Amino acid sequence: MRDRIRPGRSPSDAPALAVRCILQSRSLGNAGTRDEAMGEIKAILFDVGGVLLTNGWDHAERAAVLAHFSVDRGAYELRHEPVNDAWEKGFMTAEQFLERTVFFEPRPFTPAEFLEEMKAQSKALPGGALRILGELRASDGLELMALNNESRELNEYRIEQFELHRYFRAFLSSCYLGLRKPDPAIFKLALNVLQRQPKEVIFVDDRQANCDRAASLGIHGICYQNEEQFVSELGRFGLLSSAQPA
Repeated sequence: MRDRIRPGRSPSDAPALAVRCILQSRSLGNAGTRDEAMGEIKAILFDVGGVLLTNGWDHAERAAVLAHFSVDRGAYELRHEPVNDAWEKGFMTAEQFLERTVFFEPRPFTPAEFLEEMKAQSKALPGGALRILGELRASDGLELMALNNESRELNEYRIEQFELHRYFRAFLSSCYLGLRKPDPAIFKLALNVLQRQPKEVIFVDDRQANCDRAASLGIHGICYQNEEQFVSELGRFGLLSSAQPA
């Protein structure tokens, strides 16, 4: 059974409770103190949107759904940023988020209908990293976890719809941790959960700023562009060196 970190009763408690709850079979000491092969990659942290799947609720997805319901995009975007951070950190529900961004005035459709259309935007990326993820999953001694920014409702839909629990040991998602990338705290928490030193961990993301922040902590960052480039980057670490892009 895969583990999903969820926040505690208050935002300030979320990261601490997450660390205590995740992977209870492990002892949470200082990251990496128990590993002898310090130069060997032991874990990979994966972003989801832009690497494995389309983004959950980024610019393109918002434009498509707002157009579908004939909602003025400018009016929406004015309201999006002030509340999106709280939504992605799990501090408000989808209903509360939509109240502030879409349903601040009467609409001829319901929040449930709008949310379903939001979910429908999620697709597996053609030529994305899902195939490679499956090969990595079969590697002995390599731990895979998701580290992504996503709201609870979209995150849990995407996990189930695309069976991501088949690949990942745990989901270190912003909506469960109360933290978002590129906050250094989310990477430090991931290292503590993994019990690894930074140089034993690879972080894969499609945004260079997130990779740079991980690298500033000593984590190996791979900025995902396409399958061929990803296979090549993994080869530098001795991972899937014989794999060929599909």
